[in-house]
Amino acid sequence: MDEDILRKMEERLGPLHARQRLGIETDHEAQIFGQGLLSFHIKNWYPVHSVIRNALKLTGLYWRGRRNTGSILVKRNDVMFKELPPLFDGFTILHLSDMHVDMNEAAMQRLIELVGEMRYDLCVLTGDYRGKNFGPFEATLNGVARVRVHLKGPVYGVLGDHDTIQMVPGLEAMGIRMLLNESEVIVRGDQQIYLAGIDDAHCFKADDIEKAALQIPYGEFSILLSHTPEIYRQAAHADFNLLLSGHTHGGQICLPGSIPIILDAVLPRRMGAGAWQYHDMAGYTSVGAGSSVVPVRLNCPPEITLHGLRSG
Repeated sequence: MDEDILRKMEERLGPLHARQRLGIETDHEAQIFGQGLLSFHIKNWYPVHSVIRNALKLTGLYWRGRRNTGSILVKRNDVMFKELPPLFDGFTILHLSDMHVDMNEAAMQRLIELVGEMRYDLCVLTGDYRGKNFGPFEATLNGVARVRVHLKGPVYGVLGDHDTIQMVPGLEAMGIRMLLNESEVIVRGDQQIYLAGIDDAHCFKADDIEKAALQIPYGEFSILLSHTPEIYRQAAHADFNLLLSGHTHGGQICLPGSIPIILDAVLPRRMGAGAWQYHDMAGYTSVGAGSSVVPVRLNCPPEITLHGLRSG
């Protein structure tokens, strides 16, 4: 990372976070190339990707699964909160996750067509913009920029386990406010809600919910963005009202009935996709708009989600 950019990131995030994140990324890339246990994870062991692709081709499922990646569903999730300020009744959030923009051009073109026609008040992106989880990211930024042009209103985002903190300046330059253990206030008239976001908690363990919630007054309505839903316990006990996340892809390659073969997250399976509840906190895990490892979807169509907040 350019030293001037690094200094600016340190000023904003604190003296340790940026350098720690970069250091962990360096260690992570070393492990991917065979120097540690992470190299055995299926998404990091790149020769296996060809094996999976060829196996799907032999079974005749590959091209059908690839076509499925363009069949993006628009889902609606209406949630009622007694704590929601009345002026935010009907407030709508467009939620995009796991785009992996450089994995499938046709899927991203379909995504652009869909979001260009939508009406909402705010857009959130819950990470994994990049296809691979190491290496160059210029193609990723170019792909995100193509989508960003078609997004209206304020756009907020967090990083995922495929993303490098070096992407933050480029993402923010195109008008995406990245929340790295930070929060923002959203105002309507004389009422407000809070939106917080944490850095990746799945791979980089760079999340800090306490710091993210520091500026949120007790009892105020608040939403947390996290790439992974695995931090649901911490989020609920930090008094967040709503947790929006992604990461799991819903399994991506599923048995009939959307039963995931593999769910890359440590959490109850009911939280692996869609809406769920934990104590007083509502949650939603997007199965994502893109695909990872191989550009196929079987029994698990990609999605973008419109969350409607209701007061009552």
